[in-house]
Parts: sequence; structure tokens; C-alpha cells
Amino acid sequence: MSNQVKIKKGIDLKLKGTPEKVLATAHQPSSVSLKPTEFLGVTPKLVVKQGDKVKAGSPVFTDKHNERITFTSPVSGEIIEIKRGEKRKLLEIIIKTDTEMVYENFSVSDPKTISREQVIDALLKSGVWPFMKQRPFDIVANPTDLPKAIFISSFDSAPLAPDNDFVLHGQGDVFQTGLDAICKLTEGKVHLNVRGDEKPTGVFTNSKGVQINKIYGPHPAGNVGVQIHHIAPINKGEVVWTIKPQDILTIGRLFKTGKYDASRIVAVSGACVKTPKYFKTIQGVKLSDLLKDNCKSEDAARFISGNVLTGSNVGLEGYLGFYDYQVTLIPEGGNDEFFGWLAPGFNKFSLSRTFFSWLTPSKEYNLNTNLNGEARAFVMSGEYEKVFPMDVYPVHLLKSILIEDVEAMEKLGIYEVAPEDFALCEVVCTSKIPVQSIVRKGLDVVKKECS
Repeated sequence: MSNQVKIKKGIDLKLKGTPEKVLATAHQPSSVSLKPTEFLGVTPKLVVKQGDKVKAGSPVFTDKHNERITFTSPVSGEIIEIKRGEKRKLLEIIIKTDTEMVYENFSVSDPKTISREQVIDALLKSGVWPFMKQRPFDIVANPTDLPKAIFISSFDSAPLAPDNDFVLHGQGDVFQTGLDAICKLTEGKVHLNVRGDEKPTGVFTNSKGVQINKIYGPHPAGNVGVQIHHIAPINKGEVVWTIKPQDILTIGRLFKTGKYDASRIVAVSGACVKTPKYFKTIQGVKLSDLLKDNCKSEDAARFISGNVLTGSNVGLEGYLGFYDYQVTLIPEGGNDEFFGWLAPGFNKFSLSRTFFSWLTPSKEYNLNTNLNGEARAFVMSGEYEKVFPMDVYPVHLLKSILIEDVEAMEKLGIYEVAPEDFALCEVVCTSKIPVQSIVRKGLDVVKKECS
């Protein structure tokens, strides 16, 4: 039985630079990157050294506490740099790409004909397993757990996000193979959630072995955490796994070909892009390779791996994140505005009626990174509740995190949330509080208490 979820709280932030539904092939990447810091809950143990040759699918590092969880190279090439931080913390592994790709061959079978343990073993050895994340804590899933359900959000409601209907068009067979493998991982339901107010393509509606749910409403309706909250809430001691549609394609290609094919389609978007569109490239690609001759102003733009709400500022010489399928370029800002708060503000976005822009709700904005204020006292303004579509008291939860009151955090719903669920709260915050980093801290504290 499918569910219909209608979300009223939230906001669709409309920005200039929506990617045109045109698919191009990006320039051959000169190098790619693996960043152990992206894999929360993992303590990396390096298994290569600088100068080593690797194939696509060769192990690069493992989880020190569970060495079955392997992180593999997305390309064939040479390890040219290993970056470390304080106390020799492993930050990044840079791999120079070969002209022609050479793959490791993994012995796999049709996922329908093998056991759950064999599917997990194939995902772990190939390095595909880290695409599977778990709630609570929003970390890489533990393969020894048995999740009560698996959730897949077929759409992303964040600003300028890629259209998965377009990205997956014509790949229904590969997607279904990936789903067949995913369905083996739980005795519960696999929930495939589609946008209810749009007609999705047959890739999603024709999927078999899953429960298709319709989700209505503005962002963050596409956040898998919001969908879990309304369909199968997480209680203490329960585990739910999540995965993105393009990651399922990667799993499908693994079981079709026996190779770790890390190619992906990335939406290049934002007001500072000359031609916003989709590019076929590789996981961990260098942004300067992906954006070659496609930036309006390199000096005045912020280069974000991901979307403007939750992405990372990596710079032009940075690399695409492991979990990112979008690159966003927006103006850096930093210029003072004389009496800006007194201007009518037709070109300024506001959730309140502070500016006259509320008269044009469908207008697209060219917003920069200015905070338009500084940090101040954390006050109860009621603004968070307007954009937070969960039965959770967001301000109370955040304050319990700040004082590290684990019992209060548990009672206030820490197990159901992830930093991305609070992204809009950060946008509307009158106190300029770094909400997402506070939530991440709270999740880490509770996880430590539970371990």
C-alpha cells in the first residue's frame, strides 16, 4: 500500500542558473579525489602509498574498525598526493587519471539469484557500499545491521538540483538491477518516493519490488529524512538505510558488468555559469576540468560541490564530493551595501514581507553569499517552525545539543534528523546560527554515547 505525504512547511528557493536539460560529455579529468572526511563514522586506514598504480575499483583505504568496508578508486591511474592534517589525519587522496580506463573485475551474479550476504559482500569488495547511509546519525551504513526499511528519494527539491527523471531516462533496466540488489538488504519495505505533483518517468513508476510513495510540497520535501519521518519514523534502537537514485545505477552497473563504473551525470548550475547544463563525468572530478571555459567570472564566484544549502565551498581547484551530483556557482559577494535595508528590495529574497519581492513569488534571484548580519543572541523567533516540516521542536533540540544534554536530545527527536533537514532553518535564522554544524555535533555526541 503506497502513501501520500503532503508537506506544507518549507520554501522553494528559486535561483538563477537552472541547468538546461542538455547532456554533454565533460573534458577528460586530469585527476580525481577521495576524501575520507566525507565518510562520517569511518576511521580511515590507508592501503596505498604515493606513487602506487591503481585500477578503477582498487582499494585505497578501509575502515579501521570494520575493514570489510572498502573505499576504492573511481579511476585507473597513479596516487600522486596524500594530504594529511593535524595529528596526521587523512584528508584527501589525489589520483592522476589514465588516458584509458582499466577496471578491476569483480565476480558477481544476478542479485535475484544470490543471498543477502553475497550481495553485501559484492558491494563491500567493489567499494560501492559507502553509498549506503543509515539513519540515525547520517553515517555510512553498518553491513552487520538489519534495517527495518530502505528509503530512496527519487527527487531532490533543493535549489537548482538535478532532475533525476532526466538523468535516469532510458536506464530503467540498470536501475531495476540495482533495486533488485537493494531489496535483498532488508526484510522490510524498500520505499521509492516520487514527487506527487509531477508525472515521473517510467524509470521510477515501472520499478518493481518497491513501495512507491507520493510526496507533495516545497523543499525540504525531497529530503529523505523528512520522508522517513512521515512514513516510517525512527525509534531508538531502529535503523533505516538510505541511498540516492544515481548510486543505485552504480550498483546496477556493478551487477551487470562486474566493474565499478563510477561515471555520473552532474548538474552544473548557478548564476555564474555561462551555460548551465548536465555533464557526464566521473566521481571525484576536479572542478576546473568540469567547468573548463564555462565560468563567467572565476574570481567573483563561489564554487560549491553540492547545492547552496548543504554543499561545500571547494574552490575552482577543488573536487566533486563523493555524495554530490551537482555543482553550483553563485556570486561571492562581500560588498557593503549602503542603506540596503532601506531599499525596496525588489531583487532581494525574503520569507517575510520586509521587501516588496514578496509580490513576485515565482521570481528567480541572483543571490550571493553575504550573511547580511552577524552572529547574535539565539532567540525564539518562530521562524524555524515555518520551514521545518517535522514534529520536532527545532530550537529546543538545538539548545539541548549546545549543552550536550543527551537525554533531552533523545526526547526531542535527535534520532530522526540530519544536518540537511535544518538547512532552511539556517537560511531564515535571524541570529545567524550555524545550525547544520550544531546538529552534526549533536549526532556525533549521541552516537558516541550509544557505542
